[in-house]
Amino acid sequence: MTRRGLRTGFTTGTCAAAAAKAAALAALGGSPFEGHVEVDLPGGGAARIAAGRCEMIPGGARCSVVKDGGDDPDVTSGALIVSEVLPGGPPGDVRILGGEGVGTVTKPGLGLEIGGPAINPVPRRMIERSVRGALRGGGAAVTVSVPAGRELAPKTDNPRLGIVGGISILGTSGIVVPFSTASFAASIRQGIDVAVAAGDGGLVVLTTGGRSEEFARRAAGPLPDHCFVQMGDFAGYAVEQCAKKGVGEVLLAGFVGKLAKMAAGASQTHVKGSKVDTAMLARLAAEAGLSPGTAEAVRGANTARHAMEVVVGREPGAGAGAFFGLVCERVRGRMAARAGGMGVGVAMFDFEGGVLACRRERGARPLPAADAGPGGGSASYFTK
Repeated sequence: MTRRGLRTGFTTGTCAAAAAKAAALAALGGSPFEGHVEVDLPGGGAARIAAGRCEMIPGGARCSVVKDGGDDPDVTSGALIVSEVLPGGPPGDVRILGGEGVGTVTKPGLGLEIGGPAINPVPRRMIERSVRGALRGGGAAVTVSVPAGRELAPKTDNPRLGIVGGISILGTSGIVVPFSTASFAASIRQGIDVAVAAGDGGLVVLTTGGRSEEFARRAAGPLPDHCFVQMGDFAGYAVEQCAKKGVGEVLLAGFVGKLAKMAAGASQTHVKGSKVDTAMLARLAAEAGLSPGTAEAVRGANTARHAMEVVVGREPGAGAGAFFGLVCERVRGRMAARAGGMGVGVAMFDFEGGVLACRRERGARPLPAADAGPGGGSASYFTK
């Protein structure tokens, strides 16, 4: 499949799910699986993936898939993703383990159990669903491995994040979209052009990706589709283009990681080009009136998500809301320099879609409310 002229690929999570489904089918049928399997994608639709080598082992089967990252220059493209399936246990109980080359989590802030395998929640659900379907509701133990994982890991951010011994099994959409500056910039300009041409009041909601767009749509109420433009990592460029094309107000919507980078001055937030400045976040925590202990814990956080968890865990309610609000205000200040007088708003979501904070220009057009997030903020901020 292609997008913006480039060939898309599949995430390591999709490949692990496909290998697991092939292995489950082999285990159920009693002979090695050959051919393609279909794996349901989180955002809808399915991926059809060729199974590689498949072999029978005592009690089950082991199958592999070669990761195809499309035209994205991902270091894991071409790596062998292997899943071993041993049917058994309570019906529907699919237990997922990490094998050779799958990293082990050693630090907080990743949303994963410390000491457990670095297999993210969405890939876990994909693997579970694929195996349950293949085994007709039966249970199984699934071990995912990446034979070249140890060698690939130093070429990723995993060592810095405290993931040791291998790579992560990742993917929120199941699809790898190629990273192309020119093509992505063109898609941003096109989306803004459509929004301006519609002329519905001059509001464009710039989101960092699919999940943030989903949450922004939910929080912002019944805005037309053309009001939403995915800016990806190109926040500064997207704001400049909105100002150039005469947009009245932009609302940047995303999660703590990319917004923290913007607050520190990054206009391009790709993982390879910018890092989270936890010292800056610690200063904002102190400015928000959080305790010195909380501010110091934020300074030592492993990731921006970890910093968020520290603040919500230590000082929920008004304290957390003030901190997240300051992050949003800092982003507004950074982007105002690129906005040429255009109104700028910023909304931060938690990972379940709750609004941690939102800051907009005074007198900005009100938007409907949504559920509050764990930091105490709510979409009533959207009316400010």
